[in-house]
Amino acid sequence: MNTNVLLQVFRGSITEAADFDATADSEALYNAMKGFGEAPLDSFLASRNNQQIHDMVEACAVCGINANDLQLNDATFSPPAYGSDMEEDVVRETSGHFKKMLVVLLQGTRDESGVVDADLVEQDAQVNCAKALRIVSLCTASVCFIVLPTVFDQYEKIAEKSIEDSIKSELSGDFERVMLAVVHCIRSVSMFFARRLYKSMKGLGTADNTLIRIMIARSEIDMLDIRECFRLRYEKSLYNMIKEDTSGDYKRTLLQLCGGDDDLAGEFFPEAAQIAYKMWEQSAMTKVKLRPTLLPAVDFDPAADAQALRKAMKGFGTDEDIIIDIIARRSNAQRQEIRQTFKSLLGRDLMKDLKSELSKNLERLVIGLMLTPAEFDAKMMRKAIEGVGTDEHALIEILVTRSNEGIQAMNAAYSSAYKKSLEGDIQSDTSGHFCRILTSLVQGGREEGEADLERADADAQELADACNAESDDMEMKFQTILCTRSFPHLRRVFQEFVRFTNKDIEQIIKKEMSGDVKNAFYAIVCSVKNQPSYFADRLYKAMKGLGTDDRALIRILVSRSEVDLFNIRKEFKETQDESLHDFIQGDTSGDYRKTLLLLCGGED
Repeated sequence: MNTNVLLQVFRGSITEAADFDATADSEALYNAMKGFGEAPLDSFLASRNNQQIHDMVEACAVCGINANDLQLNDATFSPPAYGSDMEEDVVRETSGHFKKMLVVLLQGTRDESGVVDADLVEQDAQVNCAKALRIVSLCTASVCFIVLPTVFDQYEKIAEKSIEDSIKSELSGDFERVMLAVVHCIRSVSMFFARRLYKSMKGLGTADNTLIRIMIARSEIDMLDIRECFRLRYEKSLYNMIKEDTSGDYKRTLLQLCGGDDDLAGEFFPEAAQIAYKMWEQSAMTKVKLRPTLLPAVDFDPAADAQALRKAMKGFGTDEDIIIDIIARRSNAQRQEIRQTFKSLLGRDLMKDLKSELSKNLERLVIGLMLTPAEFDAKMMRKAIEGVGTDEHALIEILVTRSNEGIQAMNAAYSSAYKKSLEGDIQSDTSGHFCRILTSLVQGGREEGEADLERADADAQELADACNAESDDMEMKFQTILCTRSFPHLRRVFQEFVRFTNKDIEQIIKKEMSGDVKNAFYAIVCSVKNQPSYFADRLYKAMKGLGTDDRALIRILVSRSEVDLFNIRKEFKETQDESLHDFIQGDTSGDYRKTLLLLCGGED
């Protein structure tokens, strides 16, 4: 990238902002349609208001971008005639519902009055619940973010899932992307651009055209809010990500446009605080349907499976394919039946046979699948504690994410298998405040039920007051609330914490605490906010870089395959722009990989 060109563009954007933005947008749109550049059409049209779209269209004509006179093929769709060359280019270069959506957006006819019609809100929510989203209802509603956010909230109450999840489940390809872009912009333009900036820099390589375009276009509009939204969603500052991903004069110029490091500031700007408050509210409102990747096998015959497994392990050599095909395609309850039938029918211990025939990670994975959930968790806790060093992340992950019933069953299984108390072993292997946190969690006595609104306000105020206390007092108060309250209640507490402090509970934990204590509290907050997303992050960290944390990979896929691994897959794809399936495929090998991919359940 030529630094002089960037500086020249930067100077031009300041001195001629009104004309430059429209022209730059029109040129970027033209390049996108011609296959040049990296800007998707929807990111422009979804985030511009009516006047900006009209200016773009006019600038497009001034630039001399001409197209042949074309008509829409679909006679059932008749958008208002605008007669612009840009519209003709869009018609020529796109197709299907994606084309229709872009053409409607190009009209620049959204209602910008900001007047909310309560009857229409209810009507739109009911219609969308029955039939995804209507193109015109999204494209012509208020760009002032007054009408449609209310529709979306009402929709979530009716459908018990977010409008984004409905779009993802019912649409695909470019049409899905443009609908999501419109929804994201309606929710928050600043968050929309934060997402685009993150995706431009994550992974190998940088989408410099996207990075430059957004930094220039938004530097005099809402860059402070974009920065805060960026930190809110990705838990690091935009400043630091630019610093890590670029170099030289190019980096220095981008950092000037960025304007500061929010990891040092610690507080929200006004719009970002409102977004943070709203995110917790949406998290509490949305009833996420947990979806497994592994379901019980139909026409299940435990005797036939037992015989087939014995045959696969009998004599010289082992037929790993048969073993994998049976064990990775049965539910845990069915595997327990196979285990019992193998003993009663053949007089042999299936677990011992499997251990003698398999090796390394495949053995660990298959044996993990054959254990009951309580036995498996007990074994994982034992592995995390025994030997040299302690796997603190494993201890945190298991104790934070299991239900009271699951923790109590794990305690019983641990005592039965190892003739020791899990609580006693934790206290022998850890110390200080981290030990007290784990001891509290291992009781399996977390409150259950919905939020108590009055008590949530009091809890939020206590956490806010604790932020000004000494370190030990702060950690004790956080433990009292974070380790004992129900997750629905904590969602409300964390929401009100934003209102009381204008700060993010996650950022406070990261700034004010350290080590295992920080990791434990942070895991609780992330799990309360979005547990599948927490597991997706744990899986990413298990496989990124050189080497693989196979124990974590096995632990999560075995324990979540019949709970919410499908949801975890979706969160993984959303944050990493690469499927969990592809990550596993590239990071593992052989029969171990084959078994993991069966548990994963498919490609996203």
